[in-house]
Amino acid sequence: MIVAGLGFSSTATADSLRAAFDRASSGQAIDALATVADKEGHIALTEFAASTALPLHFIAPADLAGQRTLTCSNRSRATYGTGSVAEASALAAAGSGARLTSPRHISDDRLATCAVAIGGQT
Repeated sequence: MIVAGLGFSSTATADSLRAAFDRASSGQAIDALATVADKEGHIALTEFAASTALPLHFIAPADLAGQRTLTCSNRSRATYGTGSVAEASALAAAGSGARLTSPRHISDDRLATCAVAIGGQT
């Protein structure tokens, strides 16, 4: 399974999410989206997910902390114990042995990030 993980500010828009997603997922067939569970119900996320018609997985904050990421945001580290919510969400949702195929990409407005991971088991 190939998962696009999303991280974003409370002020992000669906366009912010789309921009980050388009950069990170270029050339990849994405099977699902993932983000931290406390973002459930965010209007921009709901709108973006509906536009993709992809399943959306919510990851418990505790499950993000154990993920090893390639990039590091001080805000993500302080809030969730991981360097990148996008990378950690993608890895957690993709399952055991997952690896990143695209590290965190940031939208032009700097309000959203996206990373892509592929599951390690077939």
